[in-house]
Amino acid sequence: MIHRQLWPQKWPQARPQKWPHKRQTAAFIFGLALTWYGGGGRQLQAASPESAPAELTAIIEQVETAATAGDVAGVMTSYSPEFTNEDGFTYDTLSAALETLWSRYSNLTYRVELQSWEPAEGGYSAETVTYIDGTQMIDGQSTKLEAVIRSQQTYQDGKIVSQTTLSERNQVMAGDHPPTVSVILPEQVTSGETYEFDAIVTEPLGNRYLLGAAIEEGATATDFFTGRPIELELLAAGGLFKIGAAPPTPDNRWVSALLVRDDGLTVVTRRLRVN
Repeated sequence: MIHRQLWPQKWPQARPQKWPHKRQTAAFIFGLALTWYGGGGRQLQAASPESAPAELTAIIEQVETAATAGDVAGVMTSYSPEFTNEDGFTYDTLSAALETLWSRYSNLTYRVELQSWEPAEGGYSAETVTYIDGTQMIDGQSTKLEAVIRSQQTYQDGKIVSQTTLSERNQVMAGDHPPTVSVILPEQVTSGETYEFDAIVTEPLGNRYLLGAAIEEGATATDFFTGRPIELELLAAGGLFKIGAAPPTPDNRWVSALLVRDDGLTVVTRRLRVN
């Protein structure tokens, strides 16, 4: 859980509200749909991207094109009906997640960079980085999404059969001048270990108010579809400075910060791997 370290004071006019940050920042969920990996997160004895077989690069290009077109059926043709990943996604729940995401963002652009690959039983294992950018309109206001996902997948008999997400960075920005946020969070910690989570607004605040909240939750298929109530705090300095405690057993968590200023808001989400 995330523990308050500073500023227990609440902004007197801020009400708890449902913020659909998981569905909006989680374009990363489509990192599920665009990166190849070896099931257990092991280190690959990897070959260079330039030496990748045409079969592998063709499927990466096909999924990338279908994703940018918002073609869920086209994307899912590259997935095995037995697809699994460490967050509990299956073929059906992944398809539903993409439908949800693309109903909100109709103009997402995907770019996939193959980092490394190696032969595996019945196919390949590979690591990629997926870049996602797009906008949506909420109550007449433009909202921008940016995401970067690094992951590994196993590819067998022309289909993606399993996946491990290695890292995620996601950001949603809205308003005329949303805060520029710098995040400090480790990519992985040991079970039971404490860790720092800082989300710092880089511009001077001047006389303006800054509201914020930190959220830590499970990185699962169920959490993807669940909204979370958020109670904003009035921040006495230019950001959030929190101490978190990792769960006592291995897990994957999403750690997010919502920062609101009078001229815009920014939501940042990072994946924390607990070993």
